[in-house]
Amino acid sequence: MPQVSLTELVAAVRAGELVSFPTDTVPALAAQPEAGDRIYAAKERSPDKPLILMGASLDDLLPYITGTNNELAQWSAIAAQYWPGALTLVLPASDRLPATMNPQNTGTVGLRVPDHTLARHLLSYTGPLATTSANRSGQPPLDTMTAIAASFSQVFTLATAAQAEIYHAVGGELPPDDQPQGSGLPSTVARWRGNSWEVLRSGAVTLPTPSPKP
Repeated sequence: MPQVSLTELVAAVRAGELVSFPTDTVPALAAQPEAGDRIYAAKERSPDKPLILMGASLDDLLPYITGTNNELAQWSAIAAQYWPGALTLVLPASDRLPATMNPQNTGTVGLRVPDHTLARHLLSYTGPLATTSANRSGQPPLDTMTAIAASFSQVFTLATAAQAEIYHAVGGELPPDDQPQGSGLPSTVARWRGNSWEVLRSGAVTLPTPSPKP
């Protein structure tokens, strides 16, 4: 697994290469959205499982979704409440979303801003990335960079010195590569159903239950 500087990692992303970095849940396997097919190939992932678009902020992700002003206001409100954090919002996708993110063309996209300083710093340079957990399909997520290096030798990661420099600048501690990165809990996945949220996967975030209509 090539360990590189931040500049080299950004260049690798722009060249369509796969990269991996820690997040607040489990380490991500990532690529630019147009290169999402490389993630499917590396993981041997079924095309009926869409990738998640991860960004440094809501503003970075907004071009990939479409909705009414009222819907955008509601989506922004929940994002302001739970992001950065372990909540993935599944929203109507705009025409900007590449087909490689969602081969089944469901018309939606899962979005997340991770609660991890290094991940957001990296994403601020690369722009939003197609992401998923770093593991072979059907296997448990790999939670250490050492395990990811052993399973995905072609994937680019930040060298220890590059990580240390980022943590020094933006805060946080540099965990050893052989230690778990993140909580190990998956993000909660909630899909917009036109006027409310449907939880598709329970995870680290618990959404409030809607009050019953009188």
